[in-house]
Amino acid sequence: MIRVTVLYPNEPGKRFDHAYYAGKHLPLVMERLKGSGMLRYEVDKGLAGGGPGAPAPFIAACHLYFNAAADFQKGIGAHGGEIMADIPNYTDISPQIQISEVVVG
Repeated sequence: MIRVTVLYPNEPGKRFDHAYYAGKHLPLVMERLKGSGMLRYEVDKGLAGGGPGAPAPFIAACHLYFNAAADFQKGIGAHGGEIMADIPNYTDISPQIQISEVVVG
C-alpha cells in the first residue's frame, strides 16, 4: 500500500480554511480519484511542534491511500488540473507532496 501525503507548511501571514479543506476539497479528491484506486483519506490539523510552545511546522496535511503509486499517477494525470484549480479556494500555501510505502500499519 502507498500513502500520498500532502503537507501545508505553517507560514506566517498565509491563510488556510480547514472547514473547506475537510468538507469540500478532500471529498472532491476522493470522488475524482476513487475510480483510479484511491481507498481512503485522512486529514490532519496541525496543533503544535515538538517542544513546549512551539508552533506546528505544518498547518494541515492529508494522507491519500492507494494500492500502488501507479494508481495515484493515473488518477492525478486525469484529474490533477481540476484538483489543483481548487487549491486557491482554501489556501495560498504551496503544498509539499510525498509518496511513501506503508511499511507497518
